[in-house]
Amino acid sequence: MSASGGTKAIVAALAANLAIAVAKFVAFLFSGSSSMLAESVHSMADSGNQGLLLLGGKKAKREATPQHPFGYGRERYIYAFLVSIVLFSVGGMFAIYEGYEKIKHPHPIEDWYWPIGVLVFAIIAETFSFRTAIQESNAIRGGQSWTEFVRRAKAPELPVVLLEDLGALVGLFLALGGVGIALLTGDGIWDGIGTLCIGILLIVIAIVLAAETKSLLLGEAAGVDQVKKIEEAVVDGETVTRLIHMRTLHLGPEELLVAAKVAVRHDETATQVANAINAAEERIRTAVPIARVIYLEPDVYSEAAAAAGENPAKTPGGNTH
Repeated sequence: MSASGGTKAIVAALAANLAIAVAKFVAFLFSGSSSMLAESVHSMADSGNQGLLLLGGKKAKREATPQHPFGYGRERYIYAFLVSIVLFSVGGMFAIYEGYEKIKHPHPIEDWYWPIGVLVFAIIAETFSFRTAIQESNAIRGGQSWTEFVRRAKAPELPVVLLEDLGALVGLFLALGGVGIALLTGDGIWDGIGTLCIGILLIVIAIVLAAETKSLLLGEAAGVDQVKKIEEAVVDGETVTRLIHMRTLHLGPEELLVAAKVAVRHDETATQVANAINAAEERIRTAVPIARVIYLEPDVYSEAAAAAGENPAKTPGGNTH
């Protein structure tokens, strides 16, 4: 996985979640807090999710085969989608079940110092992990807002870790609130309410992750800036006179397919056209290095044909010039 895949952030999150999961489970055993049990399962689910992201990054590096001629770059999208499923089922639904049971059958929290101490430790560890994810993201998000970064990022790992860490921190404060109120009032139902809130939070985050990774799995085009660079690079004004229409598609976070029909002069020889196409491909790769699969089809541009609706750019996603 490349640096842009946020490997450092994934490893930091994995280390933090494993340590936190053990601490939370020990706190549950001593205190009987359902919030602690839900949070320990949440942290174990998050640890498994980071393992899935690392596995997806490793599988995505496999060489292309005759059965998969465009490679395995989308493995990273598939494993990111699996993360949302795990977060929804193992984390969210389990927490809702535990919260419901605790509200239905409340009991006081024992040995209060265990859950409080572990929650404070977990908040510190999750803050470190979240800080690492923010630093990794800041290196590549440019001027985008955080919402735009999560929605537009082509590498799924950093948005996944960011949302997981954010959810973990909010969940910890919810657990702290539930346990704290339960201790102050002596009513264990508040521990169940905190657990229920954690479950709802995890399900909301899982739905957001599923929606974003689904878009990547369906196939997203290059970003606006990349499309503009490709458009500028393809035309040389000599043999390649204009771009008739173009499609782009991410084969993976760092691999882009470019397919375009370009206009060439009608009196050029086949050799001249072939050389011009090769030169255009080289310019595209220089302008957008992740454009690794390029298909350019030469044609003679016809204003009459375009006006009559024969131009494929009139279909969704096309570019007309």
